[in-house]
Formats: sequence, structure tokens, C-alpha cells
Amino acid sequence: MENLLYVMMIERGKLYNKINKEMVIKHVEHIKDLDKKGKLVLCGPLKGYPGIAGMIIFKAENDKEAKGICKSEPFVAEGYATYKLGTLQAGNKENNYLL
Repeated sequence: MENLLYVMMIERGKLYNKINKEMVIKHVEHIKDLDKKGKLVLCGPLKGYPGIAGMIIFKAENDKEAKGICKSEPFVAEGYATYKLGTLQAGNKENNYLL
């Protein structure tokens, strides 16, 4: 489907408050790698959503690749967080806002 993006909601796990600077650096390196590969659309922390640490919106070829990207997020891979994965069909000027 054209203009389909993946949305990863990073959910705080029981160990989330134990994240140290080394883990944050690994997380940022993961984000930089997605950006370098042209996959990153938008990311950042979320305020006002209890239990949700942040969100990453990215491009992937298919669901399998998207799940692999989520599982390779260091906070998830090392047990500090879990995730929920959704899809977003982006509306914009080029597609007449999905009209």
C-alpha cells in the first residue's frame, strides 16, 4: 500500500527506570542507523501518555522487516521496554489527503 508507514510505540517495562547512559547511547545509535538507511520518518518521547516512553515512525518494506526493526531497538532487545506496532497511511498533498 502506498504511503504506508510503521508506528512503534515504546512501552516502559519494569526495568525502564534502570536505563543508563550506555543504553541511551545504544538507542540513539539505533535511531541514527534508521535515519542513515532512509527509514526514519519521525521519533521522540511522548509526554502525557502513562506507560509510553516514546514513538518511532519509520518506513519498512513489509511487516517482517518492521517487526525486526522493533525487536532490534536496544530498549526492547535488552528487556527495558516492550512495543506495540501499528501502521499509518500518510495523507498528504500528493495523495489529496487520502480523499
